Amino acid sequence: MEKNLGDVVKDFSREAPDRDYIWWNGEWWSRKRFQDTVESIEKVLIEAGFKAGQRVVTLLPNCPLLLALSAACWRQQGAVVPLNMLAGPQSLARSIAHAEPFVIVVSEGVTPLGMETLKKVAVPVIAGNLLGTLPSFSGICQTPCDEDVAVLFYTSGTTGLPKAVPLTHGNIYSNIEAAAQHFSAFKPEECVMLNALPNFHTLGYSTSGLLPLLKGARQVVIPSFMPPERALQAISAAGVNFIIGVPAMIALLVAAAAKGRIEVPRHISTIVSGGDRFPVSLDERVRSTFGVNVMEGYGLTECSPVVAVNPDSLRRKIGTVGTFLPGFEYELRDENNNPVPGKKEGILWLKGPSVVREYFRDPENTALKFQNGWFDTGDLVRIDDEGYVTIVDRVSDIIIVGGFNVYPQEVEEILTNYPGVKEAAVVGVSHSVSGQIVKAYIIRSNPDITIKELMSYCKGQLAHYKVPRIYKFVDDFPRNSLGKVLRRQLREG
Repeated sequence: MEKNLGDVVKDFSREAPDRDYIWWNGEWWSRKRFQDTVESIEKVLIEAGFKAGQRVVTLLPNCPLLLALSAACWRQQGAVVPLNMLAGPQSLARSIAHAEPFVIVVSEGVTPLGMETLKKVAVPVIAGNLLGTLPSFSGICQTPCDEDVAVLFYTSGTTGLPKAVPLTHGNIYSNIEAAAQHFSAFKPEECVMLNALPNFHTLGYSTSGLLPLLKGARQVVIPSFMPPERALQAISAAGVNFIIGVPAMIALLVAAAAKGRIEVPRHISTIVSGGDRFPVSLDERVRSTFGVNVMEGYGLTECSPVVAVNPDSLRRKIGTVGTFLPGFEYELRDENNNPVPGKKEGILWLKGPSVVREYFRDPENTALKFQNGWFDTGDLVRIDDEGYVTIVDRVSDIIIVGGFNVYPQEVEEILTNYPGVKEAAVVGVSHSVSGQIVKAYIIRSNPDITIKELMSYCKGQLAHYKVPRIYKFVDDFPRNSLGKVLRRQLREG
């Protein structure tokens, strides 16, 4: 059994029980208060029949409950499966059926988009208090997974519909240790980190939630980054000095500060950007507003997630995602899987203790992306003589909206289920705030359907960032000789 992350959290409460640990709703929790909450939840799980290898699905905002429930699951050799409560009924149903959870935990007073879906699954659904209280219940034991699995993330990755990525205790702990070693600005005893990125996404959960939790740093938890003015208020009130965000979030923080309604906090010392390419034009705006340089980084769910990051302000190279964390081996290959001579530019393959072994119960996609311990990122990168990595392009058709992955096939499936839509093709187009937005090309079998009704339909079926913002009706798509849609031509059109 790998080092248990729940035990790591417990050790902090023994070392300094009164030290501030988590800020929530204007109040600091001590390490002891958090550990007491973990033990209370753990007791409820045990009484519910929770066993090693079982999984708990969560549909929760960022909150102490999610963090404490995670630690409680780990202490019992179980796993947590954070899902997006606004993902849409089809996506939720697919993920829940695949995860086979022991229980589904939602928050009191919050109705997930797919609540009707939840009523139909043969799994108990319980409502917990965001402060970390769970009611008594009786769970359903399913086929267990490996006891070393700590978290299952559902991600579009680089190919196909959402896949489950099983991060083990060892994957997560090795990545956090490597990130702490590599990134000199991270000093646990001094850092007050903002946990505002959605925790159903590995970037938010692992880097904003688990990094401080497992290294003993303080974190400021807010349920959602939106509206950005509220996030800015929390940053000021709690003394946040370390922010990890996506470019869209950082841009909104700058815009909120520019309105002048809230005094701009001067204690911010570090801002790290991930999840999408950071616009160079935004860097000067951040520096003039907050007085710091942005450190761009790069990661993937399959890598737990941080792969590379600019190590500090003095050594950063703007336009790059920095250098690889210790422990990663890399190879650059061509499209035929052959090593690239000179190792200057190619498709990035990775290996190391932070890289997962497989996709959860998905041998087909595992065979496509994993070979002899190596993982195919699907990203075309360039590496300079000093080891700094530049993301050149994405080999796949993945769309990244505000740091979130959107796979065209999932959106197209929703669109083609609508009466009157014969065929749909989805691409990403550039957007000044979110990086990209989704554009849908539609071939109609019913010429009377309208853009307005399609957009309304999609809003009821998809997470907001997956909903197409632009629609274009066409007679046909550009295709190759086999009839495959040429997405590149659609993106250029």
